[in-house]
Amino acid sequence: MMIHPSYKEMIAAVNSEIEDGTVPVVSSRYSIVMATAKRARQIIDGDEPLIENEEEKKPLSIAVDEVFKGEVKILPEETNK
Repeated sequence: MMIHPSYKEMIAAVNSEIEDGTVPVVSSRYSIVMATAKRARQIIDGDEPLIENEEEKKPLSIAVDEVFKGEVKILPEETNK
């Protein structure tokens, strides 16, 4: 079974707005999973979806679509020094 969008497509979409030579915002599947899970929890807790939900999708599917379409921005983690 193929999941769409794939992790590679999600990572490329999230990193599409960064300038050449800068560190990617997301470089791992873990980061994508954590970001979409966090957004899905926000939707479950009452936040309005940022995209049309014409198919009555589940919160995680909505979150994946929001991240992939650039409606939700993932911020790079700050390093503790």
